[in-house]
Amino acid sequence: MIKTGTNKMHDVLLAFLREEGLETPLLEYRITQAWPEVMGATISRFTKQVFVREGKLQVQISSAPLRQNLMMEHKRIAQKLNEHVGSFVISDVCFF
Repeated sequence: MIKTGTNKMHDVLLAFLREEGLETPLLEYRITQAWPEVMGATISRFTKQVFVREGKLQVQISSAPLRQNLMMEHKRIAQKLNEHVGSFVISDVCFF
């Protein structure tokens, strides 16, 4: 039996998510969940909140010196997180 017109499950799910407008919220969720894995345990220990607003990752850091150091690397961190997720989700990382 020859199957024609078959699609991979991955492609079907992606198409469904796009049609329903759920792809971006899912990718934003994946970015926030990737923060501890990408940044490591030490930085995660000082992280209080992580969320996406207007295409930028907002991160609350409880240590002022650490926050200053991370601010100098904000573009590199955004790039690293986007690569981890496999899609361009955030344009920048903002620390407060």
